[in-house]
Amino acid sequence: MEAQGLHIETTPREGEPIVSAGRPDPCIVVLFGATGDLAQRKLFPALFELQRSGLLPEHFGLVAFSRSAQDDDAFRAQVKEGLQRFARTQPLDEAAWEHFASRLECISGGYDDPAAFARLRERLEATEKRQGTGGNQLYYLATPASTFPTLLKGLAGAGLLPREEQPGQKPWRRLVIEKPFGRDLETARELNRNLASVLDERQIFRIDHYLGKETVQNLLVFRFANTIFEPLWNRNYVDHVEITAAETLGMEGGRGRFYDETGVIRDMVQNHLLQVLALCAMEPPTSFGAEDIRDEKNKVFRALRSVEGGEVGSHVVVGQYQGFREEQGVAKDSRTPTYVAMRMNVDNWRWKGVPFYLRAGKKLSKRVTEVSIHFKPVPISLFSTSDACQRLEPNVLRLRIQPQEGIALSFESKVPGEDVSIAGVTMDFAYAESFRKPVPEAYERLLLDCMRGNATLFARKDSVEQAWAYVTPILQALESGVGGPIHTYAPGSAGPDAAAAMLSKEGRRWTVLK
Repeated sequence: MEAQGLHIETTPREGEPIVSAGRPDPCIVVLFGATGDLAQRKLFPALFELQRSGLLPEHFGLVAFSRSAQDDDAFRAQVKEGLQRFARTQPLDEAAWEHFASRLECISGGYDDPAAFARLRERLEATEKRQGTGGNQLYYLATPASTFPTLLKGLAGAGLLPREEQPGQKPWRRLVIEKPFGRDLETARELNRNLASVLDERQIFRIDHYLGKETVQNLLVFRFANTIFEPLWNRNYVDHVEITAAETLGMEGGRGRFYDETGVIRDMVQNHLLQVLALCAMEPPTSFGAEDIRDEKNKVFRALRSVEGGEVGSHVVVGQYQGFREEQGVAKDSRTPTYVAMRMNVDNWRWKGVPFYLRAGKKLSKRVTEVSIHFKPVPISLFSTSDACQRLEPNVLRLRIQPQEGIALSFESKVPGEDVSIAGVTMDFAYAESFRKPVPEAYERLLLDCMRGNATLFARKDSVEQAWAYVTPILQALESGVGGPIHTYAPGSAGPDAAAAMLSKEGRRWTVLK
């Protein structure tokens, strides 16, 4: 039964922010892959929303580098068409659009053509004078990872990516790259070597949109600003941690070929879910500074207990939804998993013996991404019958990342009346409703942080390689067949039965997807 009338009161604290975001620097964004799906669905809508909200720098420009020839007007028309479909606020604010459109330009050329990069340099010099951006340039590679070396060579060859010699150097040059950061440990190391040959690590922003979500950011405040939770956040009180990323969609949008080459572990686990796990499991940082937080996250990756060879079958369950092999672009004999469930261990003082269960999949019964902290059951029942003891459920704290970002806490309570009857109670709040303000899209926050030079929410070189060091042996075992079979599951289900069996052997169960 669902109770009505729950009242949640929010009380903003007086005074200056604990950490001030600061204004973004004037800059030009140079966007590669501007006609692609990511740019149309996420990047341009995020930049437009920042324009509409007055958060973009006053002196700002965007130059799109496209392999297909088109003039500025045709490019702007294409961007506007995408905004009319994907912008967060509708209908489109025409005044904001006119201002935004005046900042958009396009240049065409081949990624392997030095002359095209020379033209780009000339265009940037003209744009800088016209927009007054002070020489700051942010290069965004919204392109397949296979193009990164070619683009780096072209930019460096044209003198567009000088290495930063000291922190805070102005004017600055920064590079944003999208996942995947390699396909395995060796390709990730090779990519990092390519980046390091051109840029200092401070100039590289490896973007992971999950880290821009409000609930993920709030993990740090929730843990370290509340004494009622942080003392319980360890092996003494936590039974297990569950991280779920379930999607109802399959290969819509022509993603079949990409996904068949990538799979759920590379697409979701190596980056998104391991980053979320690190924020859940990390020790308190010495400050909210970017490097202090990233240092603590990397310690978690180093503490992950490795799983290799024949061990993989008892720690990892992979599945493929029925009909995946019939999707456009997917091989008829594909062994690419669309679902994974994993049992992981963080071998440090805080978490020794506490399993972390991760699951992610396509074509499941519900769309939800959340972290569930399952606390240990009461050690002994105070009630006289074993039946009452069986009805008690352990407390669960759920951190909902999407949809409707928020936090829920479940606990046991007495039902009003003469008898002592027990009921579960869930206290739930959603950010947008409780704070009465819309929750920004992740890319809005992350793009601003790139312009500010704040790397807190971005993956660092060592963390990327540590995550791949954990995942690569699992991928090798699964792809060679020694890591167990690929189970099939029905679209719209909770995934393969083997995933539920993995937990039931330990007396636990997944949160029901309903």
